[in-house]
Amino acid sequence: MAEKNDLNALSGRFRGFYPVVIDVETAGFNAKTDALLEIAAITLKMDNNGWLQPDDTLHFHVEPFEGAILQPEALAFNGIDPSNPLRGAVSEYEALHEIFKLVRKGIKEQSCNRGIIVAHNANFDHSFLMAAAERCGLKRNPFHPFATFDTAALSGLVLGQTVLAKACIAAGIAFDSSQAHSALYDTRQTATLFCELVNRWKKLGGWPLVEAESHSLKQAAG
Repeated sequence: MAEKNDLNALSGRFRGFYPVVIDVETAGFNAKTDALLEIAAITLKMDNNGWLQPDDTLHFHVEPFEGAILQPEALAFNGIDPSNPLRGAVSEYEALHEIFKLVRKGIKEQSCNRGIIVAHNANFDHSFLMAAAERCGLKRNPFHPFATFDTAALSGLVLGQTVLAKACIAAGIAFDSSQAHSALYDTRQTATLFCELVNRWKKLGGWPLVEAESHSLKQAAG
């Protein structure tokens, strides 16, 4: 189990938060009324030297909840046919229950306090996950109710790009546009991007803070 004061542990790096990369595909923009159709989650881990990397992956096609709205424009955009039996879709409850179980396990193993969603334009994914959890009556939601790590904002700061595909390319990460808008593919790319951004900051001397402060003091001393 990781120690909370270990700067090479997730708990030390992210103030007790356990980052989990999430991507959803939906049948619209309204988290309360439009269907959640696909969700993927990738947990993260630190190696012994404090480099961030992807860990476990979960992926589910999801059945629209009863009374859900299916916006034709959204379905045309993501190419999902909710009625296709080959999707192997599960209920919102089953998908989120399995994801939450994995996240709670990671929180415990890494001595973290709470999960935090990492996503590209994170408010969208966060809102759909939270709305689905509320519909399902899942009480033990491990994620922070409003805080997120948004890779669109981080990429804009570090790379000058906010679109996922362009940010990946700017970071030297291959991006296959033909696979975009698959929750699994986008989650994998977002996880790789987030790890690159965090690790790049470390390579530049921005983390750990003790080392960064020491470097600044040396520069100031001339």
